[in-house]
Amino acid sequence: MPELTGWRWWRVRPTGRDVPTVTPFEIFFDLVFVFTLTRIVAFMGKPPDPVAMGRGLLLLMLLWFAWSGYLWLGNQTRVDRPPVRVLVLAAMAGFFVAALVMPGAWDSAPGLDGPLVLALSYVLLRAIHLALYHWAGEPVLRRRIRRFAVASVLAWVPLLVGAVLGGWAQTWLWVLAFLVEIGGQRGVVQSRLGGWPVRSPEYFAERHGLVLIIALGESFLAAGVGVGTMVTKLPVLAGAVVGFVLIACLWLVHFDRVSPLAERALLRASGERRDRIGADVYSLGHLPLIAGVIYTALGFEDVLALISAGGRPAGEPLEWPGAVALYGGSALYLLGTLLVRYLSGRGIRTSQLVVAVVPLLLLPVGLALPALLAIGLLTTYLVGVVLLPETPRGGRRPADDPSAG
Repeated sequence: MPELTGWRWWRVRPTGRDVPTVTPFEIFFDLVFVFTLTRIVAFMGKPPDPVAMGRGLLLLMLLWFAWSGYLWLGNQTRVDRPPVRVLVLAAMAGFFVAALVMPGAWDSAPGLDGPLVLALSYVLLRAIHLALYHWAGEPVLRRRIRRFAVASVLAWVPLLVGAVLGGWAQTWLWVLAFLVEIGGQRGVVQSRLGGWPVRSPEYFAERHGLVLIIALGESFLAAGVGVGTMVTKLPVLAGAVVGFVLIACLWLVHFDRVSPLAERALLRASGERRDRIGADVYSLGHLPLIAGVIYTALGFEDVLALISAGGRPAGEPLEWPGAVALYGGSALYLLGTLLVRYLSGRGIRTSQLVVAVVPLLLLPVGLALPALLAIGLLTTYLVGVVLLPETPRGGRRPADDPSAG
């Protein structure tokens, strides 16, 4: 069994290096978290509407930074051993309850109040994280956690009050709660106190990569399941296959081209520079990627709903919210890859920015097409992006780029 001494828990990788690895228990935790994200798609509706899409983004940001805290905790100590595992299981239950009540996040329904249950689940998540991180940290880190805890607890006040008031008051108070939370994390801890330490860059990069892969798979799976037995209709089946190709393209764009750059930057850095890359490239930079996945999955779900509804074989054209989710989500994902690249210390060329925003330029065309052709147009473009070779600065081929090794 691996030895547990403070935060130093190790396993031997096939390379022979002693580095911490993501445990099956943490993958289980991430699966529950991503299930919560798929419920955000259900919250935003079928068909989606602009208000629900904005509120869904707010829920995503709150939950992302709650999950991110547990990743930093796993980077600090092993979470699959007692007594930590018991409390992390309680946090998983908090995520699961939040997922179950997610569609009623702004609605009053029979039984317990949905917004209040969601707010209390979030408070539980944060409280367990703060307690465990304080327990696992060294004296210097504990002082940072205590200062951050002040901002975190202050954020719970508008969160709970907003849940009680409901409506637009809930929306703006939850925005305030997020700003207080993120202000405490980045404005106080990271800027003034030195940030959270990245103990193992390998673990850090692996965990973020895994959760993005799970999000890509589960989000689109949830979107496809909604058509039920109608998937046997040829147009619906065609739409599902086209959506699968779209998922594969999103995966390839990040993991073939950008993820290696980010991991290399994290591995080569040390000290405060490494901590900054961990906070910026991963905790912050991966949020647009997850948001892009969620919105694209929402648009994909709308496409399948229109095709399976009957009427025109290829489905009626998408309404504005569905088209914005599909095309805008893909653009957000591509822009997220550029943000990760930039924060990793690699420059961004104008051509790369143009490639990322082209889906927004195609949006008016997609609105005029039947749903199946609309997703087909976007997928065809993304296939072209994947097949287009990426030339480094100065016209060198990737194999000749000295920074590529």
